[in-house]
Amino acid sequence: MKILCIGGSAWDITLPVADYPKENKKYKINQVYECGGGCANNAAYLLASWGCDVHLLSIVGKDLNGTKIKKELHEIGVNIDYVYENDLPTATSYILNNQMNGSRTIITNKSLLTSSLICDINFRPDVIFCDGNYFDITKKILQDNPQSLKIIDAGSYQDETKTLAQYCDYIVCSNDFAKDYTNINFSYDNEEELSKVYDLIQKDYEGQLIITLEHAGSFTKIDHQSHLIPSISVHSLDSTGAGDIYHAAFTYFIMEHYDLLEAMRYANIAGALSVTKISSKKSMPKFEEVIKK
Repeated sequence: MKILCIGGSAWDITLPVADYPKENKKYKINQVYECGGGCANNAAYLLASWGCDVHLLSIVGKDLNGTKIKKELHEIGVNIDYVYENDLPTATSYILNNQMNGSRTIITNKSLLTSSLICDINFRPDVIFCDGNYFDITKKILQDNPQSLKIIDAGSYQDETKTLAQYCDYIVCSNDFAKDYTNINFSYDNEEELSKVYDLIQKDYEGQLIITLEHAGSFTKIDHQSHLIPSISVHSLDSTGAGDIYHAAFTYFIMEHYDLLEAMRYANIAGALSVTKISSKKSMPKFEEVIKK
């Protein structure tokens, strides 16, 4: 099974702070965490670490951070033949990780994440995972490969993401996407509200919709029956990359023909385990850790 992940790459710099910083103050930290980031980038990395044959289509700059991203991916086994370089700086994300509650605040230079991209893929992917970046080439690849299993991370409410989702078998959207799509500020524990929100989005798509709910797990409907799949209870240190890891794990289990609800449950576990460590790449759980929970 050949997997093609399409989407942005960035260099993540995580700064763990004791509490959320106040304006016009100076803070000292003991350690800085750096690694590659971006949803498709993180998904490719986790899938490769779980033994999959993964190609990443992305852009980095001709700079030190771009070199580090490509090296990191190559060392874990991701095929980087389609990780292109251009003359813009590699996108950088500065992440403030609040150690009090595990939340993260991200400031990103997205100069490369939204760049256009023209290329030819010389193989037929069995699975395509996309994160909404590189609209034109992503749309073309989705259209050119009707036989592929296609999954999208609908993380943010954008016209490009909504359009690409029309070509996908699974639309795994964030709660923010769902709230913006429907203009309903729903509660995670209100299944009646969740069901209403789900129906409003699902009516626009043929693919199966899943709504991720952070610590509360994820929600879907099968034959009009609601299913709220809970996550597991963990002590959160850093939520950076948890959504990416959920999407990657979901892709793996769906690709391996797990039942939808079982795939969601294992994806919940993978995402939850990741928040117990700091930084996305260092927090990725092993396959065996997820399965045994």
